[in-house]
Amino acid sequence: MDFSISPELADLRDRIEAFVAADILPLEADHANWDAHDNIAEAPLAALRAKARAEGLWCPQLSPANGGLGLGKMGMAVTYEAMNRSIFGPVVFNAAAPDDGNMMVLEALGTEAQKARWLAPIAAGEVRSAFAMTEPHPGGGSDPGMMRTTATREGDDYVIRGHKWFITGAGEAAHFILVARTSDDPRRGLTAFLHHRDDPGWRIVRRIGIMGPEEHGGHCEIVYEGLRIPAENVLLEEGRGLKVTQTRLGPARLTHCMRWLGLAKRCMEIARDYAERREGFGIRLANRESVQVMLGDLAMQIEVGRLLVMKAAWEIDRGGFAQKEVSMAKIHVANLLHKAADTAVQINGARGYSTDTVLEWIYRYARQARLVDGADEVHKMILNRHLSEQGAEFYRWATAP
Repeated sequence: MDFSISPELADLRDRIEAFVAADILPLEADHANWDAHDNIAEAPLAALRAKARAEGLWCPQLSPANGGLGLGKMGMAVTYEAMNRSIFGPVVFNAAAPDDGNMMVLEALGTEAQKARWLAPIAAGEVRSAFAMTEPHPGGGSDPGMMRTTATREGDDYVIRGHKWFITGAGEAAHFILVARTSDDPRRGLTAFLHHRDDPGWRIVRRIGIMGPEEHGGHCEIVYEGLRIPAENVLLEEGRGLKVTQTRLGPARLTHCMRWLGLAKRCMEIARDYAERREGFGIRLANRESVQVMLGDLAMQIEVGRLLVMKAAWEIDRGGFAQKEVSMAKIHVANLLHKAADTAVQINGARGYSTDTVLEWIYRYARQARLVDGADEVHKMILNRHLSEQGAEFYRWATAP
């Protein structure tokens, strides 16, 4: 098993790390560069994005044909972790959710015409996007089979009626991927569509308040009241919405983990720096055994998360689905992020609870990690299903051809 990376990937990682250190972290430290929702404001973001593009650090997840760097999932794991040393890092490099996952699914499943119309503007950083799937009770959430939003064929159009909520980025998105029900077939009952913000027949009810900082565009509740979508805007084909969802969410869960590892390492960095400087009762915090145990355990858990993520990325790169690997990574890294933030706050004391560091930002953000793209419990059920089906094969190493 080879855990080394290529010199080219190492160079890209180093350039991203240098960009984050020199250009993003100083900006992050000044709250004048933040917007009202604890994200980076548009003016400084635009300047940083222009510089990242000029330095060849833009869209690592897309192929060069679609404006990216052509990295596989293993390369993305290395670079995404480096980006998210800063809380604002991924969006600067056009690798933040939800655009990240939306671009990947459009590249994988869109027609050439759809890529030109819907993908290219997102890849260029000209517009933002959203993935409209989740519904309020009794609609679909973790179980898409419960979806109640309908798409009814009328001539060359589909007419959409229904209710969505917690749609990330919808408040500022121009391009939407919408999943709706076109039949009651349990496997072929859902269809994915593409629509634009300016299309009539839908509206944002509200931007839902949350406990943590928000992505640009927030998390919105949406009502569809007769939106007409032409058949040419069906993604993949009618009845293949579940396939689109699986293609979209599997890699997106993994890229969340890649980014969260960067945040967990940032928590460790802040905690270690403070422990080295802070003294109490005649001894530095870093010399206290209790603090050493906390940091040592956290370092181990971060490395466990990195290995789980890289194994899942390797499986996808070699053509597998990596369902159980992604679920294991998602569970572990989501919980790790919360533990890293909590540990760092504890070591920093009142300073960690204040806004003098980004720890409280990360702490608030971390709680959603155990919910987004499938709650912990759902992924544990998935793992148990694989274990029941595979038995001892669940643990078997893949054999090289």
